[in-house]
Amino acid sequence: MRSGAYVFTAGQLPMVDGALPMSGKVGGEVTPEEAKELARICALNALAAVKSVTGDLDRVARVVKVVGFVASAPDFTGQPAVLNGASELLGEVLGDKGVHARSAVGVAVLPMDAPVEVEIQVELTGS
Repeated sequence: MRSGAYVFTAGQLPMVDGALPMSGKVGGEVTPEEAKELARICALNALAAVKSVTGDLDRVARVVKVVGFVASAPDFTGQPAVLNGASELLGEVLGDKGVHARSAVGVAVLPMDAPVEVEIQVELTGS
C-alpha cells in the first residue's frame, strides 16, 4: 500500500513458487541458520511487493523500517540473528538505502506454520 512518499508491505512469508520451503518453529524443527535464509526470501518477496506498487526499485530512497516475526520454540531467543538475513539482503540489494530501523519479535505461530514473516516500510524519491 502506498501512502504519500511511503510504501508499506503486508507481512511476507518465505514463499517460493507458491509454497513454503519449510515450516515449524525456529529453535525446534527449523535451525536459526535455516530461518536466517528464510528471512532473506521474505525480504526478497517484500521488495517484489514494493516494486509491484512503484514499478521500479530505483524509486526507493531508503528502507525506513523492517519488522520481523519469528515463530519461536519456547526457549529460543535468537530472533535478531534470524532477522539479520532480511537486513543483510536489503543492504546487498539497495546499498546504503537499505539501512533501516528494525524490530525482531518472537511469536508462538505464524500463518501456514511459517518460521518467519517480514514486512517493510520504504520511502520513495520524488514523491
